[in-house]
Amino acid sequence: MVGGLLLLALAYFAVGQAAAIRSEAQTAADAAALAAALETRDRLADAWLANVEEPDTWQDIFDGNALVPDECWRAHQLAARNDASVECRPDGPLGYTVAAETNKTVGDTIVPGTENQKATESATAVIEARCSFKPPAEDADEDALPALSCEGEDWHLDPEDLSDLPKPEDLFDVHLAD
Repeated sequence: MVGGLLLLALAYFAVGQAAAIRSEAQTAADAAALAAALETRDRLADAWLANVEEPDTWQDIFDGNALVPDECWRAHQLAARNDASVECRPDGPLGYTVAAETNKTVGDTIVPGTENQKATESATAVIEARCSFKPPAEDADEDALPALSCEGEDWHLDPEDLSDLPKPEDLFDVHLAD
């Protein structure tokens, strides 16, 4: 009976090891997808700042259609920090899907064949514009900029004083998709 209990305890230990490795893979996938999306968000915000006086370009930037490089390099960097490797691909203009595989294996357990098993998990991070804008009033100065509204916060942009502009996190939301 003691032998049976010991065998059962070792089996539970093997399951626990496998669950821990799986959790590490999910953490690596989540972190890598978010890292790539956050880097893209920052690039989109930089594009908006560079074109703040050209409102005709704003919608393309908020839609993710600005020329922003593929930021999968950032996903690989974060995965390496989490002791994993990843396959990363853009998921439309405003998202990244990452599949992460742990570098560690489950290890030696009483369950045969687990010693070389690695865990693989995936995650998708998306970027969503938080802002909308309205053209200046008809009677406004011809250099007036549109009113920018970012989820309840209004930004009245003055082309003569562009010192107080929204930050990347004001312009775009980044989160993991369901």
